[in-house]
Amino acid sequence: MGANSSSISELPSNEYLRKLCSTETVTKNDPFWNQLLSFTFQVPYNSADSRLLEESTSAICKNLAINNFHSGNFGSLIRVFLIRARELKASSQCEDNIFTWQTYNALFILRNISKYFIENLSEELLMEQFGALPKLADGKDGWCFVDETDATGNLCEELINSLIELLVDVPVLNFTYALHLEALNTLLILLSSQMFHPQPAHESALYRYFMQGRCSIHACLLMKTLVQNFITQEKCPPEMLDNNRGGALSGFTAAVASSLWTVMTLGLVGGPKKSTDDKEHTLLANQSLLIILVLTNHCTTERGLSNPYRQALFSCTNSQGNAESTSPTEAVATFKIDFTKLYNTLCHNLKDDQTTLSLYLLLHQNMNIKAFIMSRTNLDQLVMPILQILYHAEDKNSHHIYMALIILLILSEDEVFNKAVHEILLKNIVWFKERTISEITLGGLLVLVVIRTIQYNMTRMRDKYLHTNCLAALANMSSQFYDLHPYVTQRLVSLLSMLSKRHTKLIECLKNTATQASSQESGSEAEAEHDNVQDLAVLEEVIRMVLEIINSCLASSIHHNPNLIYTLMYQKDVFIQFRTHPTFQDIIQNIDTVLAFFSAQLEKHDKNLSVHAVLDIIKQGARQFKRERLKKFPELKFRYVEEDQPEEFFIPYVWSLVYHASNLYFNPSRIQLFSVNT
Repeated sequence: MGANSSSISELPSNEYLRKLCSTETVTKNDPFWNQLLSFTFQVPYNSADSRLLEESTSAICKNLAINNFHSGNFGSLIRVFLIRARELKASSQCEDNIFTWQTYNALFILRNISKYFIENLSEELLMEQFGALPKLADGKDGWCFVDETDATGNLCEELINSLIELLVDVPVLNFTYALHLEALNTLLILLSSQMFHPQPAHESALYRYFMQGRCSIHACLLMKTLVQNFITQEKCPPEMLDNNRGGALSGFTAAVASSLWTVMTLGLVGGPKKSTDDKEHTLLANQSLLIILVLTNHCTTERGLSNPYRQALFSCTNSQGNAESTSPTEAVATFKIDFTKLYNTLCHNLKDDQTTLSLYLLLHQNMNIKAFIMSRTNLDQLVMPILQILYHAEDKNSHHIYMALIILLILSEDEVFNKAVHEILLKNIVWFKERTISEITLGGLLVLVVIRTIQYNMTRMRDKYLHTNCLAALANMSSQFYDLHPYVTQRLVSLLSMLSKRHTKLIECLKNTATQASSQESGSEAEAEHDNVQDLAVLEEVIRMVLEIINSCLASSIHHNPNLIYTLMYQKDVFIQFRTHPTFQDIIQNIDTVLAFFSAQLEKHDKNLSVHAVLDIIKQGARQFKRERLKKFPELKFRYVEEDQPEEFFIPYVWSLVYHASNLYFNPSRIQLFSVNT
């Protein structure tokens, strides 16, 4: 490093880095820092090069970890950054690119050293590294501490606070974009201790710095800044994406542009060279969203430790309009944001796990945002991407599928939503391949995709939790089903037919097992029988729910669904085996009542009727049918309730997203919080 360009292979022998990690103390005012912080790198384009950077600097970082207790150079580097960070606002106003560049380089070095410490040291030892003071020989007692504190208090807390103030106070401009990105990356690294040393977040000193004291004062402004970064989706400046440079660069402007981009990408998990499309990545928005998820999903349940970031996000209000807030009445520090822009950005980016998870959190926790979304007339912009996630379930991870389903379940709790989706007409759904459908309502497509998801789950995933959410969403919507497309009603009854066949097979399997049972029955056979009994119980719950969904539709809107009645009559044999089963008898009685009534209507006419003629007779009969003839059942209403210990699910999930989507390299062999292959 230094004023000249450096390559990764030269780092272990670099004189400036060797001095930094030695026992020699470098005070914060030493000219050494100006020399150290003037460097450029050749860009690594793949994960192998990123790992090579870590491997090349691990010995340097290890020596610093040992010698820092004597030199205090890690603290000196932090103080150099803190001094520069205090002047950044003024620097950005007068466009001092060189000052910004060197500040950026200081932060880059800090991030990489901190990353090594976090991955390789316990939190206790990490805190000691932050607190280590430089020592010099005094000729009497042997050593004395050099006063470098400047009454700044805890250096780790100072660093975190400075990074937050940088994000809040320094505007995002072309030449500060990378600095903002590096600040976010550094915060992610500091918070990533959860990946390597899993412990309750409220017991972590690092997390307490975020949640309490000076840092928490900025919680509202930070969350507003992060949400605004996500909404803006600002692309990297063009000069950051110029990867066709050679080695050494001439001129200050080239050096600045090179350093800002190349240093930032040293931490990226790569692949081949970036394509033109990749150049349009909105890195600042992505990292901002990940920080939002990390900050809002830790320290959520501990008594005596509130999470100001979570409170601010989940009580934020719309900056447009004068709608009354539905937030809790107690005073909560919060902020205002443009909900329309937030809604549009969420809809546009739902293909990403992190955006889908963010939408879930906002819908579930922020009543202002939920009310705003439910009032939209363009709900198809939100629902269609969610349906595509479910439709392409084989390409998604199970968590992503769950979040999409839970979002649908939360939406289906609202009667206005259930009615509105049947009023939005869609044409030519190009991604739906099973059958060409020229025209269908959004509600019909929603039912179709959820049924498909149930069938996919039964053949592939066999996950009861997924079944439950699918059926709960359909049940909530069932009383508002309106003019269901013929193909939708066919798939609904076909689902029941498939479940019926599986039910028959399971019963036969259990009968055969009972017939062949003997005293020498092996443990594996007994276990298989136990599994079959459990599978049968789950299957009967699912069948019962599908029958209740059909019954709910008939009882509430029989006159609006002639295609469903037509399909039920066409496939009435499906219901035969359920008539004598005690689990289904009561609900089957209603369906039989409907089938008998419409069969009688058809018998009054010729047998050789066209489909259209049959449908006309059904429509006429529906107007005459008295719903009082049907036995009343409790209204199907399901509400999503979060698990008792949500952090057990969300914390590993959030950090797996950071690992896969942050473009930062983390050593997978040291991660303890989750399996990197999930």
